[in-house]
Amino acid sequence: MKKVIEFNSYEDDVVTSPNQDYKLRKNYRWVHINPIWHLLSFIVYLLILIIAFIYKLVRRISYKNRRVLKGTYFLYGNHTSQFGDIFNPFLICFPRRPYIICSPANLGIPIIGKILPLAGAVPIPDDIHDMLKFKKYIKYRIKKGNPIIIYPEAHIWPWYTGIREFTNVSFHYPSELNTKVYSMTTTYKKSNIFNKPNIDIYIDGPFIKNEELNKKDNAEKFRLEVSNKLKTRSKLSNYSYITYKKKD
Repeated sequence: MKKVIEFNSYEDDVVTSPNQDYKLRKNYRWVHINPIWHLLSFIVYLLILIIAFIYKLVRRISYKNRRVLKGTYFLYGNHTSQFGDIFNPFLICFPRRPYIICSPANLGIPIIGKILPLAGAVPIPDDIHDMLKFKKYIKYRIKKGNPIIIYPEAHIWPWYTGIREFTNVSFHYPSELNTKVYSMTTTYKKSNIFNKPNIDIYIDGPFIKNEELNKKDNAEKFRLEVSNKLKTRSKLSNYSYITYKKKD
């Protein structure tokens, strides 16, 4: 019998961390100059590549149209896998090293939370002053040539085959930085052998800034393009491992 998850709205957290209300400490350090920190970060990156490759084999994941990724870009995907949404971008973006924007709650996870910044997790701050530093760091990473990974749905819904609505807030970054945008749609296909479905991830784009539009309108343009492509590709899913049901 399939697992059923009931929800009130698409903003619900159906998966929570042990420290869901975790807040970033004041004066959180975004850019590190300590060579030991960079060495540890590189080691963690190599370990993640190995784990990601093993995860890909075990979960039977296939990357489609990966060759379209070129230059510097923001990559937006549907948020449906607690571990896959961490590991997959490292193989999809290889040889470029991705940085993944995430909730501060992830840093509150015991032990693992301390490692995430070394891996490339970029937590979103609550404080307005830290938000300015956050934006500068995103700009810094783009200048370094690193892809930025964003899950605009914000909340993980495991194995969900639909696309939830999202705002254009996170699309202001490529609009302001004049950077290409791609979409990354995770789809689930029925397996003839295994209980859990096979996974196909489709890459589409690039979506390019329209120079005749202002930043706000370009952000909305990117949102619509990504949303439409995610919805189109999501129709390729043909198996729901978990049933999601809206509460009456």
